[in-house]
Amino acid sequence: MARNEWINGYLEAILDLGANLKTQNGVDTKMKLEKLQDNVKRDKHFSPTNYFVEEVVNSVDESDLHRTWIKVIATRNTLERSNRLENMCWRIWHLTRKKKQIAVDDAQRLAKRRIEREKGRHEAAEDLSELSEGEKEKDESQPVSKISRINSEMVMWSDESKSRQLYIVLISIHGLVRGENMELGRDSDTGGQVKYVVELARALADMEGVIRVDLLTRQIACPDVDYGYGEPIEMLSSPPEGSGNCGAYIVRIPCGPRDKYVFKESLWPYIPEFVDGALSHIVNMARALGEQFDGGKPMWPYVIHGHYADAGEVAARLSGSLNVPMVLTGHSLGRNKFEQLLKQGRLSKEDINSTYKIMRRIEGEELALDAAEMVVTSTRQEIEEQWGLYDGFDVKLERKLRVRKRRGVSCLGRHMPRMVVIPPGMDFSYVKTEDSIEGDGDLESIIGRDKALNKRAVPPIWTEIMRFFTNPHKPMILALSRPDPKKNVTTLLKAFGECQALRKLANLTLILGNRDDIEDMSSSSSVVLTTVLKLIDRYDLYGQVAYPKHHKQIEVPDIYRLAAKTKGVFINPALVEPFGLTIIEASAYGLPVVATKNGGPVDILKALNNGLLVDPHDQKAIEEALLKLVADKNLWIECRKHGLKNIHCFSWPEHCRCYLSHLEHCRNRHPTTRHKIVPTNEEPMSESLRDVEDLSLRFSIDGDIKANGDVDPATRQKELIETFTKMSTTNRKSNTSYSPGRRQALYIIAVDSYDTNGNPTEMLPVIIKNVMEIAVANPGEIGFILSTGLSLQETKELLNKCQVNVDKFDALVCSSGSELYYPWRDLTVDEDYDNHTEYRWPQENVRSTIMRIARLENEDDDNMVEETKTYNSHCYTYIIKPGAKTRRVDDLRQRLRMYSFRCNTVFTHAANRLNVIPLFASRAQALRYLSIRWGMDLSKMFVFVGEKGDTDYEDLLVGLHKTVILKDSVEYGSEKLLRSVESFKKEDMVPVENTNIVVSNGYEVHDITAALKTLGIN
Repeated sequence: MARNEWINGYLEAILDLGANLKTQNGVDTKMKLEKLQDNVKRDKHFSPTNYFVEEVVNSVDESDLHRTWIKVIATRNTLERSNRLENMCWRIWHLTRKKKQIAVDDAQRLAKRRIEREKGRHEAAEDLSELSEGEKEKDESQPVSKISRINSEMVMWSDESKSRQLYIVLISIHGLVRGENMELGRDSDTGGQVKYVVELARALADMEGVIRVDLLTRQIACPDVDYGYGEPIEMLSSPPEGSGNCGAYIVRIPCGPRDKYVFKESLWPYIPEFVDGALSHIVNMARALGEQFDGGKPMWPYVIHGHYADAGEVAARLSGSLNVPMVLTGHSLGRNKFEQLLKQGRLSKEDINSTYKIMRRIEGEELALDAAEMVVTSTRQEIEEQWGLYDGFDVKLERKLRVRKRRGVSCLGRHMPRMVVIPPGMDFSYVKTEDSIEGDGDLESIIGRDKALNKRAVPPIWTEIMRFFTNPHKPMILALSRPDPKKNVTTLLKAFGECQALRKLANLTLILGNRDDIEDMSSSSSVVLTTVLKLIDRYDLYGQVAYPKHHKQIEVPDIYRLAAKTKGVFINPALVEPFGLTIIEASAYGLPVVATKNGGPVDILKALNNGLLVDPHDQKAIEEALLKLVADKNLWIECRKHGLKNIHCFSWPEHCRCYLSHLEHCRNRHPTTRHKIVPTNEEPMSESLRDVEDLSLRFSIDGDIKANGDVDPATRQKELIETFTKMSTTNRKSNTSYSPGRRQALYIIAVDSYDTNGNPTEMLPVIIKNVMEIAVANPGEIGFILSTGLSLQETKELLNKCQVNVDKFDALVCSSGSELYYPWRDLTVDEDYDNHTEYRWPQENVRSTIMRIARLENEDDDNMVEETKTYNSHCYTYIIKPGAKTRRVDDLRQRLRMYSFRCNTVFTHAANRLNVIPLFASRAQALRYLSIRWGMDLSKMFVFVGEKGDTDYEDLLVGLHKTVILKDSVEYGSEKLLRSVESFKKEDMVPVENTNIVVSNGYEVHDITAALKTLGIN
């Protein structure tokens, strides 16, 4: 009972705080209260009430709380005070009960999900284990023992690669990104990732064979941040004179509100806008580089590398538009964070989703896994324990797929990205290590008896730290981290305080961020710092522990140097450390290390061999490890030498060589396609499109095709992606009308108008005629595209029925974006587009699987049947019988990923049909493809939709194109089969306010004309 006495103290303190606030008067007090409430809302102010509730809910058993409540009501004399205490205790007691129920429910949900995931992976593994007779014979003739290692084909990048000319695109959207004076720690979005991507861009630009590196980020023209974040381009590194290279650049793409700094949780609706802006920049840059280096042929990116979930989704979309290999680095993962938050039990799943947009983030990561050739991780632990939580990745299945590829055996349409461990690099150019470990001359200038005799300048941070110590001659134990509970600083402080031998031998320095007032910090940070101060007082550590309030980023190297000069030790006691960059930094300055055994430090210390691993929960183990390194000077010297000797393994040049080598290896598995101008003798075209003949393009697949359908790696390696040719941008008028490449604007009709049975209504032909009537005054300047979920045959029948000439369209996008036809070429299919979207399409392998996984449990087998009349090789269509139930798109996509199938699913015809199409095929992606092929700016495309539509409807609303929503044009949509209630919301996909979207009053000519005027079209 005595252990819970603190509860009464906190309750009284809370009541006193409330009473004091009520009794204070004046304008200043009112302003302080308003500021207090505002800060609490933003979680930037220490709230004693919140802290108390969190401590009780997480630390106190409900029976103890109940006994405390009984004591409170028995010992309080004031009736009002007693009632308030009683009410508060009851409320917190119920909170603990609610927390336990939430934990139980979420644990059951996670367990069910794991079972489903394992079932899907098991069935996929069984399918892959069943070899055909031909494969068995091949396997028997080629024993497993003779198969070389999986990585045997990978050749390390060397100086001989200088003849290569590579253009590399890196993407990191959120946070404040600039090359100099980085504001690391300014907010949760501007941290280690910003520093990493900037240094990676510089390092890659210095590599032989790399001619340019672009780091794409969001442009921010906001008064709350420096004006430099609004500059479109910033040079990161200039190329050596005479090298012919271009260097590295930060390219800032406008995205979202122009005058507002948007945190990463709120950036999701603006992702398509960033994709379109980035696509425009890459196309222009590819042409410019081609003019300079490759005789006018566009020089497309060697790779597009997305960092974090948001940039990963951007990279996936760009990869699909350009057919360029994509790489992903997660940095931190949403599903891992989600499960950790659920285990804490403080927030329900709904609260977590609304606060962190966690489900939208997870979907972005899953989509990036779908498209990625390679995923870069820092440690093996990240692969097994974090990426292993995702539907789109399984360690065992990925290994099995690699073995089958190595043997030349078909993977049955299944794909999985390659996971590689490449530790982050570090710039050691400014690290100055002395040959002698006795180099403590600078230290003597601070702690020597006659300081006036030594006028050598010393870093100010040394003086700031040393002022805390009674005996500064002792070795320094250094911990450097954010004041975050996960960093486990309090356990370190307890270990130091309770070990008398350690206290006699060493001092402790805690660098825990910057602070002015603890109460102005976020609740979690203030809790950690308050606990640190209390522990220092409890163990009477004054004169033995330093905890400076401020330090600059440029002073961090000086802090490491000070610890090394005192022959100290660096410690990272985090509960889990994804990588451990501070460990590498400390080792570069000659500091031995004690680090957590959970996460990246395991791999780091294995490479450096300069310290000890400990269980972060074991206080005694931390004591013993620190004492061992501080007391044994021979061990200290040995660890120092090992660290300095092996630190080169984590240099940026080494990182880049490994990175480029893995890229070269993974590109061998990517189909190398290219656009080239091919003279053609087309059949007679309509007069209005005669000039397009000189713009005719063709895709070609270079290389021999193996029996399993893969392209020969040796041939594919020779070709870089040369995707789209330059387009004529002339706008001059001629006697003939404008070709698709010379249109002033494109009107895309994408209205999904069906009745309850899924039959097209008469509304669509009316809208087509009305939209075309608007363009009568400007013949040839405006082109038309019909984008629909109907097949080509159904589209032709519909247009014939309503007497609309199909030749009036520049293109038909059919079957939810899986087919592209040109009426002015007698409705021939765009084979280039087919080849473009072919990548990772499982074809026949997915047909039977869809039928099995789309049905809900206890549903009849014949509730879903395949439509064979509209069959084509890039779209499998299934008819859902009236009244039958089926899984939603998010659930269906999840299960397909569990089977390692990468494709899109779209419900159309008012939820009466399901179209299964390739991963890189969609109606939105078809528009991006045409914008590059025809040289048409996306901002000159106008998409007409209804108020609802197929399940890909939201994708048509966002981006740089303009959207006109025709009111009352669609009565029945398929949105009920899009997402479950537990998934993310529409506002996470479509901005609530978007100047590119206009809602018309109807679908008549005057309604459409008025809407276009709002968008600036007269």
